[in-house]
Amino acid sequence: MAQKTGLISAMDNLPWIVKIILCIPFLDIIWAVYRIVKGVEENNMLILIFGILWIFPGSVICWVLDLFTTLFMGKPTIFA
Repeated sequence: MAQKTGLISAMDNLPWIVKIILCIPFLDIIWAVYRIVKGVEENNMLILIFGILWIFPGSVICWVLDLFTTLFMGKPTIFA
């Protein structure tokens, strides 16, 4: 497993309520950046591609998936 960068560690260690707030529409772009950085860091093209794609539909539609997984699993887990 690759060593986590500052951004990945910071996002993983955020309080649960802050993670929920970051899942609301248009703030969900932050989770897209999280996916992009994590994809580059782990050399995982699938996470990287979904991170890039998550920027546009993520801020409008996919935030619901992030909200659901954050509520029940503690952080966005779909393609992250």
